[in-house]
Amino acid sequence: MTRPRAWMSWSSGKDSALALHETLAAGEVDVVGLLTTVNSTADRVAMHAVRRVLLERQAAALARPLHVVDLPWPCPNAVYEERMTAALQAARSDGVTHMVFGDLFLEDIRAYREQALEGTGITPLFPLWGRPTSGLATEMIAVGIRAHLTCVDPRQAPRELAGRPFDAHLLAQLPADVDPCGENGEFHTFVWSSPDFRAPIPVEVGELVERDGFIFADLVPAG
Repeated sequence: MTRPRAWMSWSSGKDSALALHETLAAGEVDVVGLLTTVNSTADRVAMHAVRRVLLERQAAALARPLHVVDLPWPCPNAVYEERMTAALQAARSDGVTHMVFGDLFLEDIRAYREQALEGTGITPLFPLWGRPTSGLATEMIAVGIRAHLTCVDPRQAPRELAGRPFDAHLLAQLPADVDPCGENGEFHTFVWSSPDFRAPIPVEVGELVERDGFIFADLVPAG
């Protein structure tokens, strides 16, 4: 029996990696592509500030085509919706009937995604939804997802976290009011290794930059 075709809403970070891992393990849909928004002005993944070349290496490691929605910065909402609509139309043309998201508990974000997909013929899937984030964080590490923090909001989390590995040591040091998965926007990550990657992606932590109120760690390809 042919499984339904799905795209993964891929942020380049750990939540997407775990959502993809669990979706692949369940085997109920066939994930045939990755969908990512990129800040075309900076040529980096939106908010995560990951270089496009590293995003492309993730797609190659996952052996799945990458579908990039290039967005200007700043991006008017009308432009965002127009380009996302075009991406969803491309997905439907590819026979896609499901979109997988790594969202954890923010109700407004989930409602926005559901509303955006309403009437498109694409059903949203939220494999991680509603599970305690402390358990999810330790599960990510236990299954072999390896990541670095690429963006930190210093208003919500210590700025010194930028560039650090997402590991048990970091989790043990997080202040009590910081979500272990950074779901409130405290931090964002880049995954360089996953059980679903063909091989790890060598990276080095480069320059730390403060911009627009956030601390960014520039990850650069190594080797």
